[in-house]
Amino acid sequence: MKAVIQRVSEASVTIEGVKVANIQKGVLVLVGFEDEDYQEDINWLTVKIANLRIFGDENDVMNLSLKDVDGDMIIVSQFTLHASTKKGNRPSYLKASKADIAIPLYESFIQQMETELSKKVQTGQFGADMKVALLNDGPVTIIIDTKNKE
Repeated sequence: MKAVIQRVSEASVTIEGVKVANIQKGVLVLVGFEDEDYQEDINWLTVKIANLRIFGDENDVMNLSLKDVDGDMIIVSQFTLHASTKKGNRPSYLKASKADIAIPLYESFIQQMETELSKKVQTGQFGADMKVALLNDGPVTIIIDTKNKE
């Protein structure tokens, strides 16, 4: 499982001209799944994201987590995070899970994140053509791969 976490001042997701998610201070999480991802990966990643100290404290030092600042979150599924560009110029997405595997993982990730944050998170729509807008704050962008827990 791969995730791109972006600290935002604002973010939104629009599908077919309709804004389906909209937040102010918080994080936008792009997440992609592989067939080898399991609930343990989801559990580890949700705890990691919720507790990442990427928000400024009173001295503007990144010491506070999303939970600490009561920030909001949008989660967007993005299979292209598993693109392989090793050969040729057209990315291969063979590592990305197909919908029958990815959708239950995505739904579990959302549910687990809501449990971890003790609040509702907003989402895009799996498989939809989404327009994602954000104002990256910092910029702060963190990439996490559960297969490489650093």
